[in-house]
Order: sequence, then structure tokens, then C-alpha cells
Amino acid sequence: MGAMGLIDTHTHLESFARRGELPAVLQRAREAGVERLITIGTDADDWSLYGEIAAANTGFVSYTVGLHPCSVDEQWAERFVQLEGFWAGPRPLGVLDRDAAYPDGPPYPKPVALGEIGLDRFHLPKDDPAAAEKIFSWQQAAFADGLGLAKQLGCPVVVHSRGAFQDCVEMIDASGVEWPRVVFHCFTEGPVELAELATRGGFASFTGVITYKSAENVRAAARLQGLDRLMLETDAPYLTPMPHRGKSNEPAFIRHTAEYCAGLFGVSQEKLSAVTTANSKLFFGI
Repeated sequence: MGAMGLIDTHTHLESFARRGELPAVLQRAREAGVERLITIGTDADDWSLYGEIAAANTGFVSYTVGLHPCSVDEQWAERFVQLEGFWAGPRPLGVLDRDAAYPDGPPYPKPVALGEIGLDRFHLPKDDPAAAEKIFSWQQAAFADGLGLAKQLGCPVVVHSRGAFQDCVEMIDASGVEWPRVVFHCFTEGPVELAELATRGGFASFTGVITYKSAENVRAAARLQGLDRLMLETDAPYLTPMPHRGKSNEPAFIRHTAEYCAGLFGVSQEKLSAVTTANSKLFFGI
């Protein structure tokens, strides 16, 4: 299959980088027609790594920084203060002089969004309600601060919501963040929830879950949002699309989700690629 010009709007390159597999993973993505991918920050231990990967792959890899709700603990605020620095200072272009002093910020391109941030009830301790409540309150505080920073920066926001859709919507409403700058990644709710995002101007992006036989509600949500607002992602190394479900996911597999969605919307793969790529570039400013 020829180049489709796809954008993987949400992937996690950390595990590939730590295992020395990143060059091969990026090469396979290029061969599969991926023209850009966005690697998503989840905690302080991947932000600089992703900045370095983006600097080394200018125009191909972009990145975000954020504190994933499952990374939020008692010390979350100490790490959170580092986030703003990634947007600071001169934005070096082209070849980076590693020895130059960057007093105003790290020697990376700027992130393209803040995230992923949000709320996650699914992973709270099931057998300790008091602990679950405490952790969820930390998540809410971290999400509120993240939204406040995003409003200040005027940047796009990548939201992680699991078992907490309504809470997330209410907190975004209260934050004053502009809804057209918000994407709920890995959308696995149904059309009712999608309608809540759509009426506010927010976006949902879809993973390989949309290819799963059991995911009719997700397909209904995607159809309701419409092709003209569709964005695709792998969330690699998780949520591998058919026909590779059960294996580790990687950005190259975005083409399977794209092929499936072309069928779902009754359009050619070229049309699907052109529309989703345009949507992604506009949303992330890339």
C-alpha cells in the first residue's frame, strides 16, 4: 500500500526508546505511510526523553508533556511545576547546538499540547474506598492545575478520561479552557457522551478499539462526530487494532485503524487520510 499520509495523534514511544527499538519503530511507521506522530507525556520521567526524540526527528515526531492521572500521587505538585518550563525560552530550530546555554528553557522544540491530563476511576484501589477517594482528590487537583496552565498557555489539551467522563466535562467547563482546544483521547464512550463534547466544540479521537467487534457504541460515537472532525491514534503500545489484536501496538498499525474507518465512513483511504491529517494538523498546530 502506498503512502497514506496519516498522523498518529497519540502514541507512547518511551518503551520502544528504552529497549533500543525506536529507530526500527519509526522506520516501520514511515513505511506504513505515517507522516507524523505525537508522543504523549505522562510523567516527569518521559518529558525530556520526548523532547529529545522530537528534536532528533524534526517534522516527524512531535510531543506533549502532561501528568497522567495514574501518575498522580502525593508528590504530584513537585513534578507539575516543571511542565511550564517546556514552553519557555527561545525555540531552537534546525540543528541543535547541544553545548549552547539555554537559560530560558530546555533545548527542545516546544510541546504541541498539554497532556495527557485528566481523571481515572478505573485504576483506583477497589478494596480501599478511603484511599481511592484521597487519590481521586489528588487527580482532581492535578487536572485543575493542568487546565489552568493550558488556559494560560492557550495550548491544546489532551484529556484522559476513564470512568470519569462527567467529572472531566464539569472540570473543563469550570476551567475556562476553550473547548475547541480539547480532545478526549481514546474515546470509548458512546454517542450520548460524544454529543456532550460536540455541543461544546470539543473533539474525540479514536484508537484501534473502533475495530473491535464489541465496540459498536464507539463506532456510533465516531459516526455521530462525523468524518469532518475525525482524528486517529494508536495509543501504542496499547489497544492494538485488528488484525493484530493481542500483539504489542506500534504507530505503523494506525493504517489498520484508518483502513477500517474508511470503510466505516464509506470513503476512500485517500479521502480518510486527507481529512484526518488536516484535522490533526489544525488541532495541534503542526
